[in-house]
Amino acid sequence: MKKAALHNLGCKVNAYETEAMQQMLEQSGYEIVGFTDKADVYIINTCTVTNIADRKSRQMLHKAKKMNPEAIVVATGCYAQASKEQIELDDCVDIIVGNNKKKDIIRILNEYESEQELSHVIDINHTTEYEELELESSLEHTRAIIKVQDGCNQFCSYCIIPYARGRVRSRKITQVISEVEKLSAKGFKEVVLTGIHLSSYGVDLEEEDLLSLVVAVSKVQGIERIRLGSLEPRIITEEFASTLSNLKNMCPHFHLSLQSGCDKTLKRMNRRYSAQEYYEKCMLLRKYFNNPAITTDVIVGFPGETEEEFNITKEYVEKVNFFEMHVFKYSKRQGTKAAEMEEQVEEHIKNNRSATLLAITKKQSEDYLNSQIGKELEVLIEEETQIDGVKYFVGHSKEYVKTLINSEENLENKIISCIGTKRYGQNMILAEMKR
Repeated sequence: MKKAALHNLGCKVNAYETEAMQQMLEQSGYEIVGFTDKADVYIINTCTVTNIADRKSRQMLHKAKKMNPEAIVVATGCYAQASKEQIELDDCVDIIVGNNKKKDIIRILNEYESEQELSHVIDINHTTEYEELELESSLEHTRAIIKVQDGCNQFCSYCIIPYARGRVRSRKITQVISEVEKLSAKGFKEVVLTGIHLSSYGVDLEEEDLLSLVVAVSKVQGIERIRLGSLEPRIITEEFASTLSNLKNMCPHFHLSLQSGCDKTLKRMNRRYSAQEYYEKCMLLRKYFNNPAITTDVIVGFPGETEEEFNITKEYVEKVNFFEMHVFKYSKRQGTKAAEMEEQVEEHIKNNRSATLLAITKKQSEDYLNSQIGKELEVLIEEETQIDGVKYFVGHSKEYVKTLINSEENLENKIISCIGTKRYGQNMILAEMKR
């Protein structure tokens, strides 16, 4: 039996695609082993969101060939798509599989033995085909990530992803529902709908959009929770927020991409909303959901960001008051407009600005966790753990607050009603089951 090892770099979409490829390999008779084990085939699902991601992708490809020089090393994913010519010169890589070709991984491996063909990369910017991949199970035991959309039409000035993923392509609702039903039958209680630009779901379909997709998923028997991947603020309307708030299985946890709280910076980024518009969308979510967990991404040190512009962002994020902020220091990505912009910000300034926002998000996260104390929570238990010799079950509330419950009863994959009792460490709370 041939052995295959897979390694994933990057986003939740990549993670889904890696699991789908692993499933196809298993069904074709491969034994799946750990990436550090000796294998006949190594598949690295690469990322290209930053120059650092490119470097990590190259490192993992070289590591695979070093572990077994006789193995077939496959580069797939966004770095493989965007840098095909560069990878073709790399002796460590035997096969390049671009985006929209992962579904053919078994055929490509089988044909390689006779044809030794290196490159399987299409012109991703001129395809309208959604690549059909499907999971029958998931490496996680309670929560399943489901890819429903690919590609992006936004062209933010710092982002290479539209060039690596192509234009927006959406999966038909009937196909999504079919997968959700299979996962529900396997015992999964929670699904996370994700995509490269999830808010654009349905723009290429007739009479289908993200809201209609969520409503359809909410009706699948056995699915008790629905989460959404990263959203753009403009999708948050009265109808969107109101409809979701009436779905019992909708989690009040929204990742709303910000990037900057300063309109001048947003314009240079080619983000298509104002800071005021973003704030109004947060208020809409808070109008229809009781204290929802709103998380975001912020980039510091974007080209041309002055101290004044940064201070505007700093005051803005204090006003919005997020549950959590992911803070990124701007990193040049060759091939984007931002990489060619003047007034690149010095690294030590980026470091200082990042530290400032990280201190703010630490305080805001603590405040949000404190707001859960004394509150009734519904926690989906994921696993058992030991902390200081005490057995706990750990899971996440609907707001995605990591929660510990002490119990002798096995609670795995159960949704437990409990009361938050106190904060535990920086990012967890303790809770007691309701009696």
